[in-house]
Amino acid sequence: MLSIRLMRMGKRHQPFYRIVVVEKRSPRRTKTVEEIGSYDPLPEETQVRIKLDRLEYWKGKGAQPTETVMSLIKRVKNEAQNKI
Repeated sequence: MLSIRLMRMGKRHQPFYRIVVVEKRSPRRTKTVEEIGSYDPLPEETQVRIKLDRLEYWKGKGAQPTETVMSLIKRVKNEAQNKI
C-alpha cells in the first residue's frame, strides 16, 4: 500500500520537509516513488507547495495521505480558492 507523507530534510534545528509517495511500511529515509511537494515551516509565512494534479493521480491509485499531509492539502486548497 502506498502512503503520502512528509520526509524530513535539512539540518538540525532547520527542518525542511518533502511531501513524497512511498511504500507505507518503508523506513523514513528510503527511496521514494515520487516527490509531489515541499513544506518549509521556518519562514514567518510557512511555505507549502503541492502538485495537486499528481496528488489526485496518486490518491486515485489508492495512496493514503497522513493526517499532517491532509492538513497541508486543505491549507493549499483554501489558499487556491481565496486567490480566485
